[in-house]
Amino acid sequence: MFSRSFVRGNFLRVPPRFRKAYCNGGNLKTFDKILIANRGEIACRVIRTCKEMGISCVSVFSDADAQALHVRMADEAVHIGPSVATQSYLNVDAILDAISLTGAQAVHPGYGFLSENKEFAKELAKRGVVFIGPNAHAIHVMGDKLESKRTATEAGVNIVPGYDGIVQDSTEAVKLAKEIGYPVMLKASAGGGGKGMRIAWDEKDVIDGFHLATEEAKTAVNDDRMLIEKFIEKPRHIEVQVLGDEHGNVVYLNERECSIQRRNQKVIEEAPSTFIDPVTRQSMGQQAVALAKSVQYNSAGTVEFLVDPQKNFYFLEMNTRLQVEHPITECITGVDLVKEMILSAAGHKLSFTQDDIGINGWAVEARIYAEDPVRFLPSVGYLSKYIEPSQAANEMIRVDTGIEEGSTISMFYDPMISKLVTHGKDRSTALTTLAKALDNYCIKGVTHNIPVVRDIISHPDFISGDISTNFIQEVYPNGFQGRKLDERGTEILIAAASFIHIKRTNAAPAFCNQNRQMKSAKDDGSKHILFLLIGGDSYKVEIEENHDTFFANINGKQIKILSEWQLGNAIVNLSVDDVKETIHFEDRKGQTMDLRLYGDKYSVQVLNSKQASMNEHVPQKSKDSLAHILKAPMPGIVKSIVCKEGDEVEKGVAIVTLEAMKMQNPLFAPLTGKVKTIYVKEGDSIAEDDLILELQV
Repeated sequence: MFSRSFVRGNFLRVPPRFRKAYCNGGNLKTFDKILIANRGEIACRVIRTCKEMGISCVSVFSDADAQALHVRMADEAVHIGPSVATQSYLNVDAILDAISLTGAQAVHPGYGFLSENKEFAKELAKRGVVFIGPNAHAIHVMGDKLESKRTATEAGVNIVPGYDGIVQDSTEAVKLAKEIGYPVMLKASAGGGGKGMRIAWDEKDVIDGFHLATEEAKTAVNDDRMLIEKFIEKPRHIEVQVLGDEHGNVVYLNERECSIQRRNQKVIEEAPSTFIDPVTRQSMGQQAVALAKSVQYNSAGTVEFLVDPQKNFYFLEMNTRLQVEHPITECITGVDLVKEMILSAAGHKLSFTQDDIGINGWAVEARIYAEDPVRFLPSVGYLSKYIEPSQAANEMIRVDTGIEEGSTISMFYDPMISKLVTHGKDRSTALTTLAKALDNYCIKGVTHNIPVVRDIISHPDFISGDISTNFIQEVYPNGFQGRKLDERGTEILIAAASFIHIKRTNAAPAFCNQNRQMKSAKDDGSKHILFLLIGGDSYKVEIEENHDTFFANINGKQIKILSEWQLGNAIVNLSVDDVKETIHFEDRKGQTMDLRLYGDKYSVQVLNSKQASMNEHVPQKSKDSLAHILKAPMPGIVKSIVCKEGDEVEKGVAIVTLEAMKMQNPLFAPLTGKVKTIYVKEGDSIAEDDLILELQV
């Protein structure tokens, strides 16, 4: 049986001009069986379209994914090796064996892993198996950033100034950076998805960045060749979706705005872009098509551009695969990109022309990651609670995911939980729906980035469209520290905490009579008198009950609270002064409950009069400073340690590199001092919060 997220993930609005091809398949013969050489949400996404087309599916899985959703959704599943990607999802021989075992006629590679591996595509061709993607020549030329830049130049595409060759070492990188002029971008020739990319503002950045980028590239794609080019300041990252067939037809399906990024990885995308006018859109689209045609491109692909504040655009790279953010293009065009890839791979012509492609409304995608939103570092763990947002009438919400409640976010793969997509008649509608969906998305067991995503889409600059790839770095220079709790937010927390407290108290009178510390005292016989502590501030709350409607007097201000919340529900929908709000009830320990508002977590202490009086006399506990201790912020492998016991280190200097989820993560000295003890060695696998080293200050 398919999960609700799987079924709800498909809400393509098919325009009349496409209905023959999409509603009855156009009676086009394709394949009987397709193997999906990938995992997670993209494997589930491909399976969905295959099922709609009547095609049997084969999933592959590693040790870590034995119970994964994509495995259970497929008609067949084949184990391909250990959890480490190089021994499973990147193991060509294991994939080929799975193809032989199941008799699959074609392979869809998804994105990442082998999706842009030309040798894999060639090997499939030798065996008579169809690669559902572009031809090997296009993969080769566009997959190599140096070759792609040369090809783009020949095709008349604008390119970023830089060095036309491979950078041999950090010494040459420093020399070239001085010639090009700072800032520069170091990036792996065969990299992608932010792997093997570093911005350098001075010589030290070049040396450090070259080392980290080459290590990342080697780990991710086993190719550490590096390029260097001018870094365009305050750029937008805007990409154009193209689609081609084997008959020379290529169209562009408008643009996607992908400027909201952290660590060169996208977080929020939207289509179309607020910045692109029709003339620029056409020019970018035509250049993207010209580039695709120059390599006989015959599948779905994306041409990425950097766009400066004057709307000058420069070729960045071409991804010869399906993009993570493809759903937003599907929303505004009505084109099922996976279906088109399959039809093209089977030799069919595109069923539409450029004139058929329009823009229907606005779509926004938020990537929901298992990560610490303060430091933007990945998190792993068991999903003890997972509730996806549901959609009301006239709302379009799509959740593409490969997990469900009970799944585990593993250290071996990308930490993305899902892609949350909303579609509306205009940008305001799509963003309003996204905000509501985020508020109703319940995830427990791992830290996640919903708080920062919720904050970003509420930021005035984002709302106005005044963004660049520097947005997150500029708005959150020290990581996301949480939203500032304003008067309205405080009232909502007080309302929710009071309502929950009283509902729990009323539901368990016998227990409350035995444990009067929990019981809400009605000091005057008709009102609940509560004292709430939030972030060091105290609030006296007087509440009158009238069934499910409460009237609360908060320090002299009266508000109305209405809710139908029942005990046991993780999500509390309530009305505060006739405005609907959503709160997550995380946990309660003693008099303290943890609540989430707009994704942020708050601890609220609820006391009656006696408890409040006693609390004033309880001394506050002090904690010894642990600032001299460096702990692992996530599970991973210790790749390098650049200090030894007895060394003097400066605060903020990178002293350890931890590899986790295919990224090299530098860890910095927390203080200036002498290295007293190092508890790990290079190559060690460590868990979150494991002790790495201790400084003597």
